[in-house]
Amino acid sequence: MNLSVLPPSDLSAMEPLTCRMDFGDIPVGGIPFRQALTERLTAACRDIGNKHKPTIFVNANVWPSRVLAERLAGMAGAANVIANDGRVLVKIVPADSAGQESPTSVPIDKPSIEVVYPWHILAVHEALMAAMTDSLVDGDVHSSAVVNGPLVLGEGSVVLPGVVIEGPVVIGRHCRIGPNAYLRPQTALGDHVHVGQAVEIKNSILMDHVSAGHLSYMGDSIVCRHVNFGAGTILSNLRHDGRHHRSMANGRLVDTGRRKWGAVVGEHVHTGIHTAIYPGRKLWPDTTTRPGAVVDRDLCALTD
Repeated sequence: MNLSVLPPSDLSAMEPLTCRMDFGDIPVGGIPFRQALTERLTAACRDIGNKHKPTIFVNANVWPSRVLAERLAGMAGAANVIANDGRVLVKIVPADSAGQESPTSVPIDKPSIEVVYPWHILAVHEALMAAMTDSLVDGDVHSSAVVNGPLVLGEGSVVLPGVVIEGPVVIGRHCRIGPNAYLRPQTALGDHVHVGQAVEIKNSILMDHVSAGHLSYMGDSIVCRHVNFGAGTILSNLRHDGRHHRSMANGRLVDTGRRKWGAVVGEHVHTGIHTAIYPGRKLWPDTTTRPGAVVDRDLCALTD
């Protein structure tokens, strides 16, 4: 199989994740999205053993289900995977394309994910983390820490006394966790991350060089590189009425389809102590908050 991952044609709906980061480098399940997508399709082709060796052009706006990936891997002729709105998400070109008829149209199946907005990134992340079964601990875990479930802990990372980890959890290299922190399932941390005293993180992606030193909570959120959370920063993730969250994208409110959805925080954001961030809000790179701030709308420009 020859595989080519094509970047999305429109990245504006993914901001602020894509303001300073290539779409394919956004981490899901502890690895870059591009790598995860490549591994899924490569594994499907290997399992199927398709002798035709097609070339697959994949739009990075799609995360194929295992069933769809195996169907694509087993195709002998030309085919296109079609989104619900008619867009072509995946093209399959046979090794010998001479004299081929029009490609077969394959509708996207329901378990596959069209990756358009940041909450779709979290959905892919959740799917990968849910499939994690093995632990790999290269760092140090203190004897008083409690670890239940799969844990990947990178080289040079330390888990200090009083920490509770409920896997699956991924922690990168040279991280410092605790003391007395709580990492809940489907949390993935990059390299050089600091999670300190009385910090709770649930079902979230924290990229490299993020620091949450004291008394903070973040749920169902995505945090880009080089972010510092002041003590007591809260990234809320649940509406009082239990309805789906809506989030602004390209100037309009979009239904996320999620009952729980936190914040998307761009690179080099710094929050003041006791900052409260409403669910579904986004903070663009380099934005800041004052102590005691309440973020009830997207922060798209530097504030002081």
